[in-house]
Amino acid sequence: MFDSKGLEVLPPTECLRLLGQAPIGRIVFTEQALPAVQPVHYALDGDSVVIRTTVGSKLAAAARNSIVAFEVDQIDAGHEVGWSVTVVGHAEMVTEAKEIDRLAGLSLHSWSPAEPTHFIRVRMEMIRGRRLVPHPPAHEAAQEPTQEAAQEPTTGTA
Repeated sequence: MFDSKGLEVLPPTECLRLLGQAPIGRIVFTEQALPAVQPVHYALDGDSVVIRTTVGSKLAAAARNSIVAFEVDQIDAGHEVGWSVTVVGHAEMVTEAKEIDRLAGLSLHSWSPAEPTHFIRVRMEMIRGRRLVPHPPAHEAAQEPTQEAAQEPTTGTA
């Protein structure tokens, strides 16, 4: 299925598969009543996206019990192909010691020079994806016969 702009609408299963392939995503949260975006390393954990952060970070403060968006993509601008997956859900700080220990075992790298000790979990309440598929240039598309025209029988009469 395609949307009104010609992008392929991805089913949730494909969105989840792609979500597991990108090494870096972007979390969108509110900071001082304005939208903020931050690139982050992440891991999938069941129906959640998990991000590691440091104590006192803007992300840790802003993402407590709030609704956030999380986006990953892979775009090849030269070939005009790619995909994007967006997750929306409630973010929560993980506070249970046993769960923190379990999440510490996930492969979560951080760019922060300080050791990230806090985990933010974003529960996937909505997941949507789009894929940009190659289309022939407009002049080529106009020259190609439609599928119906290509299948019309010829009568052989003039």
